[in-house]
Amino acid sequence: MTEIRVKICGLRTAADVEAVAEAGAAYAGFVFFAKSPRNLSIPEARTAALAAPVGLAKVALVVDADDAALDRITGEVPLDMLQLHGRESTDRVAEIRARYGLPVMKAVGVAEAGDLAAVLDYSLVADQILVDAKPPMDAVLPGGNGLTFDWRLVAQRRWLRPWMLAGGLTAENVAEAIRLTNARQVDVSSGVEGAPGMKDPAKIRAFVKAARGFTLP
Repeated sequence: MTEIRVKICGLRTAADVEAVAEAGAAYAGFVFFAKSPRNLSIPEARTAALAAPVGLAKVALVVDADDAALDRITGEVPLDMLQLHGRESTDRVAEIRARYGLPVMKAVGVAEAGDLAAVLDYSLVADQILVDAKPPMDAVLPGGNGLTFDWRLVAQRRWLRPWMLAGGLTAENVAEAIRLTNARQVDVSSGVEGAPGMKDPAKIRAFVKAARGFTLP
């Protein structure tokens, strides 16, 4: 039986990290994107990341970051993974993976079947794929918009790398999303907030319980 692994993204404080760890999540995500209400400064991220216990993977979400920005983040924040959530090319993904020696997760926005070709392309260069709802054309944020997509598009899919389902997940719908897609990993941000950028420990516990309560064969 396969236990579902949960990523809680957009954490801002040591208390957020502690709540995520206590709930039993596998990944803690920190956002480095100025337009996001979940954006952290490097000192804030370092303080939050240092609160993570051994075994909780610390993930930095960046959007089209250059080497200078990545140098600062990786040099000062203890991390286990980089999540690329912009328009990074496959070459750029491979370059970042080689330069920083950290596993890389590449986000791919999905709205229709044609979007899935990018999953295969990025699977050749990334360690994991985050399959997320594609943001609207006028969206300010590349993710964390609370939008879902048609989960049937990824039902029973098998790719070259492990993948994670994201986009509009909540404690109320995550079990159904797992059932329909067979996802082994799920990611949530806005779905466990009381207000944009403000994590709710009760919602975190409820989400992790709902996700991990669904066991795949």
